[in-house]
Parts: sequence; C-alpha cells; structure tokens
Amino acid sequence: MSVLKSFFKDTVIYGLAIVLPRLINFLLVRLHTDVLPNEGYSENTEFYVVAAFFNVILTYGMETSFFRFFSKNKDKNKVLSTAMITIVLSTFIFGALLFLFRIPISETLRINTEFYTLLVGITLIDTLIVIPFAYLRVTGKPIKFALIKLLNVLVIVALNVLLLSKAYGSERLRQLFNVDNNVEYIFIANLIASAVVLVLVSPYFFKAKLQFDTHILKQLLNYGWPIMVAGLAFVINENLDKWLLPEMEGEFVNGAYSACYKLAVFMTLFIQAFRMGAEPFFFNHSDKENATQTYATILKYFTIVGALGLMIVVIYIDVLRPIFIKKESYLLALDIVPIVLLANLCLGIYHNLSIWYKLTDRTRFGMYISIVGAAITIAFNLIFIPKIGFMACAYATLIAYGLMMLISYALGRKYYPVPYDINRIGIYLLLSAGLSFITYYYFDRDILIGTVFLLFYIALIAFLEKKELQLLLKRS
Repeated sequence: MSVLKSFFKDTVIYGLAIVLPRLINFLLVRLHTDVLPNEGYSENTEFYVVAAFFNVILTYGMETSFFRFFSKNKDKNKVLSTAMITIVLSTFIFGALLFLFRIPISETLRINTEFYTLLVGITLIDTLIVIPFAYLRVTGKPIKFALIKLLNVLVIVALNVLLLSKAYGSERLRQLFNVDNNVEYIFIANLIASAVVLVLVSPYFFKAKLQFDTHILKQLLNYGWPIMVAGLAFVINENLDKWLLPEMEGEFVNGAYSACYKLAVFMTLFIQAFRMGAEPFFFNHSDKENATQTYATILKYFTIVGALGLMIVVIYIDVLRPIFIKKESYLLALDIVPIVLLANLCLGIYHNLSIWYKLTDRTRFGMYISIVGAAITIAFNLIFIPKIGFMACAYATLIAYGLMMLISYALGRKYYPVPYDINRIGIYLLLSAGLSFITYYYFDRDILIGTVFLLFYIALIAFLEKKELQLLLKRS
C-alpha cells in the first residue's frame, strides 16, 4: 500500500502540473470562440494538428526511450548526455530542412507561410525541452516540473488576453506585432511562452557531463522508433477528423466540431495527468514484489475515477458548456461529446494496459496496435463522413480506441500477465457509459434523472469496493 501511496502522491502532483495549466488554457476556448468565427477556429485547430505531427516526428520516441534506459542503466549520466546530444542535433537538422523547404511544405499542409514559420519555431522549441522535462519526471522532481508548466500556460493566457480581448486587450502590444489575422496572435503567444520555458530549462542541457555512447544511442533508437510510428498513428486517430472535415464538410462545421471536441478535455486531462505519474512509476517499480498486482489495482481505480468523470461531464453538460462555449454557431456538434468522452476513457485504459509491451521491450506491438486504430479511423472517416457528417468522426474515434484497448488486453495476457479485475472494470465501464448515454440521448440531458443515475453509480462503487477503500485510507 505504501507503493500505491507514493504513486498516487506523484500522480496528484503531476496531475496539477498538467491539469491546472491545461484547465487554465482551456478557459481560452471561450475567448477564442467569442473572438473568432467558426472558420477562424477551424484554422487554429488545423495549425495544431500539423504541430502534433511535427512533434511526434521530431522527438521520434526519445522521451519514452529515455525513461526506459535511464531507469535500467547504471551509468545514468551517459544515457542523459547521449539523449540530450541526439535530440539537439536532430532538432537543428530537421529545423534547417523545414525552413529550407518551407514553401512546398506549407502549400502541401494548407498553411500560409507566416503561420508556417511560427509553427516550425514552436515545434523546434517544444522538441528541445522534451529531455529536460523527462529528466525532471524520472528523477522525481514533480514540483519543479509543475511550476514550469504552470508558468508556461500563464504566459500563453496573459498574451492571449492582451492580444485578443476587447475588454482587457493592449492596443500597443497588438501594434508591436502588426498582424491582420487574430488567429496569428494565438500562435505568437504560444511561441513566446515556449521560448520562456526553454530559457527556464536551459540549465539542464549542462546537467550531465558530455558523453556520447553509440551503443546507448542504438538502444534508444531501436526502442523508440516503433513508439514514433505509434505516435503518428495516435495523431491520426486524434486529429485526422479535424483535417478531413474542412475539405469534406467545410471550415464552419470543422470549427463547431473542434470547439465541442474540446469539451472532452476533462477526460483528456485526467488521462494525461495519470500518464505523467504512471509512466516513470511503472518503469521504476517493475522489479518490485507484487508489481503486477499493483498495476491491476491502479487500472481498476483509474477506471472508477474515469467512469465517474464521464458521467459528471455528460450529465451536467448544460451547466459546464456555457462557461466555455457561448456562441450558438459552435453548438452544432454538441452531440459528439458523450461519444468522445467514452472514446478517451477507452484510450486511458489502453495506456494502462500498454505497460506490458513497454516493460517487455516489445514496443513494436504498440506500433502495430496503433496502426490498426489509425486504419480504422481513416477508413471509417472517409466512408461515413459523406453519409452522416461529423458524427462519423466521433464514432470512428470510439471504435478505434475501443478496439485498441481490447487488442492490448488480449496480447498482454500472453506476454505479461497482470491479474486485472476484468469483471469489476467491465461493470464500471459499461454501466457508466450506458447511464450517461441514456441520460443524454433518451432523456434529453435531464439533470435530475442524470443525478439519480450518478448517485446510484457512486453507491455501487462504495458497496463493491468498501473493504479495499477502507484499507487504502487506513494505510494512507
């Protein structure tokens, strides 16, 4: 239980490091949807879709590789130095190529040249800070990690308000940048905030004595390249819809879809917070006694909390939605929210289950599973967007992540058996999804009925998990 206590403590801190900044940043959705038309919000979304692809390619799985070999290698300085040198050199090489071929690349990606320059700048900086942030996580410095992340988003929010807000904006600051498109101000704010973070983590570039080990590099790359391919497949699963919709349904529809998709951010934040604490924990405790039982317990409570979050957001969507999206033009796609929330919960369970191929160094299986998910996403979107519009995108995401979850569980039983309580996990997942969907679609978002369902779900958890919860609380 002391191991679980340590895990939950780190997860809470990392959760604050991810959730609080992202939640603050999420408040910008209201500012952006108030200031930008649907088409402008679509343009903003497409920018960050491309940035996500660039980030995966430029980091090529090095972050997870670094976790793996820093934890298991006795000469940790050599691993840190090799990873740092590799990332810095490759970033400058990629950066030079991206700038050299900026015109053909920007035309292919449907991004104007001014936006493209900002995109490359943001991506390069975000790549450079990957290893310093990973070092903070793997060496157990969550508070410093959290403070830097928080400062980053505060700078982004402050600049967005000063550049976009009618009530609190600064005309002098807007004149300093002298741009015509409000969307470009968003990208400028992001670039400045990323530069501030780079300055803050710059001392970690000199943390290790310079050593470059080709054997370690080979291990890092062999372990990491399947993760990169899996990352690209994940970006396809997460973002292809927002890339296809402008072409197939128009920028207006994509703007509404992208804004409503943001309402699933509560589940996304929960998953990201969990991963920040879980990934180094899983690696560092893999050789401990009863490690698999610990992993099983963690997944059960992850599902309980995630399913509870699903119900809360769906049941009280009419209370939460006006805080973040007020314009009626953006509510066109509100019906995707329950489906996307459930899809993201399945993704979170998949990330829990994926520990089997990371601990057994079978990262290629992660790549294969992600490719299957990406293939489903591509096929389903291309076939069904013309027939049922943007709802096809939500269904594709749910089917892809649900199938990835099931495949990972089946393979994990063979290569790294973990005694997951599948019966309880299945009950919590299916019951919460069923009650949420009934409340939203059948009872037309009736809050009273939804609240009754929520209380029933909480009572069921208390009844089934009473003894274990009492033991956890007592040991804590």
